[in-house]
Amino acid sequence: MGVSTSAPDKGIAVVTVDFPPVNALPVKGWYDLAAAVRAAGADPEVRCVVLTAEGRGFNAGVDIKEIQRTAGHDALLGANRGCYEAFAAVYDCEVPVVAAVHGFCLGGGIGLAGNADAIVASEDATFGLPELDRGALGAATHLARLVPQQLMRALYYTSRTVTAEELHRHGSVWRVVPRERLLDAALGLAREIAAKDGQLIRLAKAAINGIDPVDVHRSYRFEQGFTFEANLSGVADRVRDTFGRAGQDTAIDTDKEQQS
Repeated sequence: MGVSTSAPDKGIAVVTVDFPPVNALPVKGWYDLAAAVRAAGADPEVRCVVLTAEGRGFNAGVDIKEIQRTAGHDALLGANRGCYEAFAAVYDCEVPVVAAVHGFCLGGGIGLAGNADAIVASEDATFGLPELDRGALGAATHLARLVPQQLMRALYYTSRTVTAEELHRHGSVWRVVPRERLLDAALGLAREIAAKDGQLIRLAKAAINGIDPVDVHRSYRFEQGFTFEANLSGVADRVRDTFGRAGQDTAIDTDKEQQS
């Protein structure tokens, strides 16, 4: 359990997240993930990083129960800062990052996938931001990198999800494959990238980041300010107190409540 790194092929590092039952990461998990991605990208032998996960889904966001059982705002601040570090690690990784997404990709999962350079997804993958149902805000910055502006807003306000195939039609998912072929497909794309000159691929990553129209770091940090405001005002606690009892994402909610 936790975050691990492997090297299945020359020039490729695979960072795998495994926090049963649903990959809702605790504060330490976000920092561990950030450290693993940064370390992989800094390795001069690595030319592409594949970000993947074990279990039922790619990522279910933060461990809300950790926030609920921690007095004060330490866990909330830790989650905010941990998410920021993990998302930034993916975006700033010195080499391209391919996200291999299966099952649910929710909340913080959108921050990771939205900051990746490419996404390969399984047929069962779904993407969404249930933040308004969880007493939180954030990651609209990253959802906006996956879908057009009005669709992003509709998904955000309703907490609905979209399928991998829908995102493929929008051009933000590279390939959609059967679940059992996901890692092979992601590694196939990574091999193509890793075949390039290592120094040049790093220059390419820095150049492409430099022409992004939105500063993702500043934009996401701005969103996080409203998350903290929602907590200070009490509205976040009021909404979070209904967590797991609202009839939405019931299976995921039930599993989250059973964590630790």
